[in-house]
Amino acid sequence: MDKSPDAFRTISEVAEDLDLPQHVLRFWETRFTQIKPMKRGGGRRYYRPQDVELIKGIRHMLYDQGYTIKGVQKLLRENGNHFLVAIGNGDMAAVEAIAQRRQAEQVPLTAAAQPRGDEDALVGQPKVKPSRRFFGLGKGDDEGPVQPDASKLSRDNRALLQEALFDLLECKRLLDQVR
Repeated sequence: MDKSPDAFRTISEVAEDLDLPQHVLRFWETRFTQIKPMKRGGGRRYYRPQDVELIKGIRHMLYDQGYTIKGVQKLLRENGNHFLVAIGNGDMAAVEAIAQRRQAEQVPLTAAAQPRGDEDALVGQPKVKPSRRFFGLGKGDDEGPVQPDASKLSRDNRALLQEALFDLLECKRLLDQVR
């Protein structure tokens, strides 16, 4: 007996339908906050139909189109869940409509706000430029690398270490699940 299209799916059903390992779905939950399966007793995950559609779009962009996780996160931020759902379903008319609506909503930049070069053409600006972040150029008292005799970490180095620690802990969790 097949389930209704509106029925919730278990992680094993979603993994089988989309040809993905279950641990990949769990990992994507940590990287894409838009994926929010309902969790019941014992931590069992139940995916809503809209979660499955979003995962299908993410899978298509990562595996078929060659996007990185950060690239897909950027697409989600800029275009919303509906954009990736439409891509996952192959609904190019909806993709085009969302792109046109987004383009119409953008306000033209004034001459002063126009990007000046390739480096400035990035969307948004980093808090600290990478060269300064890693080599300490133009640093304040609490920025840049720590001197060998210093007893504290800079704010940037602390943030980088915390990000690396999170990634390592996530890798350990995934490895523990495989064992």
